Amino acid sequence: MEKTADSIIRARPLLGTFVEITAWGAEGRHLERAVDGAFAVIERVHELMSYHEAHSDVSRLNRANAGVPVVIHEWTVAVLKASIDLQDRSKGLFDIAVGAALEHLGLLPSSHGASAHASAVGQSAVGLHPRNRARLLVPGNTIDLGGIAKGFAVDQAVAALRVSGVVGGVVNAGGDLFVFGPDEQVVAIRDPRNPARAMAHTKLREAALASTALSFDPVAPDRPSYCSVIDPRSGAPVATMSGATVRAPSCMIADALTKVIMIGGRDASEVLEHYGASGLFMTNNGDVLATADWEDVHTLAA
Repeated sequence: MEKTADSIIRARPLLGTFVEITAWGAEGRHLERAVDGAFAVIERVHELMSYHEAHSDVSRLNRANAGVPVVIHEWTVAVLKASIDLQDRSKGLFDIAVGAALEHLGLLPSSHGASAHASAVGQSAVGLHPRNRARLLVPGNTIDLGGIAKGFAVDQAVAALRVSGVVGGVVNAGGDLFVFGPDEQVVAIRDPRNPARAMAHTKLREAALASTALSFDPVAPDRPSYCSVIDPRSGAPVATMSGATVRAPSCMIADALTKVIMIGGRDASEVLEHYGASGLFMTNNGDVLATADWEDVHTLAA
């Protein structure tokens, strides 16, 4: 008789990190098929939205002449719509037109002929048109969806698992995660100055959590090496924050809002409230601040 399993854990290198999927509540072979399907969804998001893939929607948009519409996948349209809304509501703090700045820092390949300072703060980078068409609005701009697409991939993987009849689980893409199903999970939030240590814990059920922090040199892990979050007002990496964590109804929104906090700090509270999200962040001075619904820390709200 074949052994019946009620939970599995699988991990694969995807999205520039390790993606781990935990699923439970069905027979083992069914869970295996469901998890394989969820990984396939994540791979598809990567193919569509990667800056590195030559045939991705992002690369095709970046190569096209400004003003020339390009037909893109409906998922890419959804992420671009969300990006435009986030840019508007954050008063330009969230901006996908940072490809040139990331290329200049060597964090993205120099493959699109980007202009270093092509866009103005708050100016939308992309125009959307009927029948899943999009175009760049500013000549020389390049867009990068690295600040939002990973969260979208997590959300789509969770949706695929639900459709497959999986009762509950966790999809975790390098710390951007979603907990679904009836069971509550306790998640540790790492100290951005020392990733080996937990700074706080939070309970999640039918909710997402995403974190952004300084990147560390693997040879000297105690020394922060750089920040890959670009402040669109200066075109330079964020220099005042060590890390930010956001809890939200979707991982796409949580992923994007970590960048808004990293750039805006206290000024991010209004946009967090709009999206039903809460945030926790640490300044470079080691001060820990949070929105009012986080416990055991100082709060942004009076």
